[in-house]
Amino acid sequence: MSPIRVGLTAALALISSLGLAQIDHVTIAAGTPEDKDLTTIGNEQDLQKKIAMFQDFLQKYSSNPMAVAFGNWQLAQTYQSAGDFPKAADAADKALVSSPRNLDILTSQVAISQQMHDGARVFKYAVQGGGIYNSIDKQTKPENMSDEGFRDTVETEKQNNQNAYQFFQSSAFSVIGSETNAKTRMDYIEQFTATFPRSGLDEQLTSYAMMSLAEMQDNKRLIAYGEKAIAANPENMVALLTLATTYVQSPETAAKAISYAQKAILLAKADQPDATKSNKVSAGVAHCVVGRTYALQEKTLSSIAELKTATSLLKGEDEQQYAIAAYYLGWDYAKLKKLSEARAILTEGAAIPGSMQGAIKELLTKVNSARAAGK
Repeated sequence: MSPIRVGLTAALALISSLGLAQIDHVTIAAGTPEDKDLTTIGNEQDLQKKIAMFQDFLQKYSSNPMAVAFGNWQLAQTYQSAGDFPKAADAADKALVSSPRNLDILTSQVAISQQMHDGARVFKYAVQGGGIYNSIDKQTKPENMSDEGFRDTVETEKQNNQNAYQFFQSSAFSVIGSETNAKTRMDYIEQFTATFPRSGLDEQLTSYAMMSLAEMQDNKRLIAYGEKAIAANPENMVALLTLATTYVQSPETAAKAISYAQKAILLAKADQPDATKSNKVSAGVAHCVVGRTYALQEKTLSSIAELKTATSLLKGEDEQQYAIAAYYLGWDYAKLKKLSEARAILTEGAAIPGSMQGAIKELLTKVNSARAAGK
């Protein structure tokens, strides 16, 4: 039997294995003219000839929804093998028109979209496939089926499509990780969470979500999301640090900033001999938050102590976070008229390209002017 006929059964209609129209399966009856033509096409090794044969097949059996769905699906895979991904995607879309709840065709669409490097299409079809899989649990039991038989049938259908579901989940998640637009990334996260609620990727999703909301400067949603994440897992480092750096921006929430930052410091254990880079950076960011909070409270000496610890942990580990700590440490030194110390730390920070560079250079200019004036 040729590869193109693998999985074909003896029906000639779009059916669901459950008989409940939850998932479509493309089937062609053995021995029919359609089946014989497909066998001939399957034996053809030249891809361009095979494409032409599928096009003729689709025209010949255009009144047969099953043949149209199967023919377009196979045509899509043939275009894919030939490296013509746009035409492959177009053919797969036509197959989905005839068989819209077909996980096999959706799997092909995701794979084709990945080869096209089209994240939006990958995500669209992956979530569509995941939603169809989820619908297996939501169908109504036929009157002529026993409860036990219905449960067994549903479970069998889920097991048969588990690999497809996992493929959709991993494909959708990879798009989230590569998406650069914060709003689009957040939209993806919300759709992903609804479609794949038991993905086991909660911490990574929280990290991406809070990063997205921070970039969007949507502090209200950021705080709500972070507090929910900490309620679920009090040791969620990403949530602790993100909330701490958000709360420190306002004197009214300074107490919360210190609370979350100090929890992060304890969890990071950066003073341990086996502390990783991640441990050191987390602790460094947390110490920076505590220092900034003390500065807001006019506790400048305490602020300097925390920020010195922060810079020592962050130096050589995370340039951007080091630049933030350097700026605030330089500010504290300047406030106490320790201009030489301010100049030294700000000069280091000013050499780091990034979002803080302009502010550091501006403060350094003021410090240098003050030193030149002998103040």
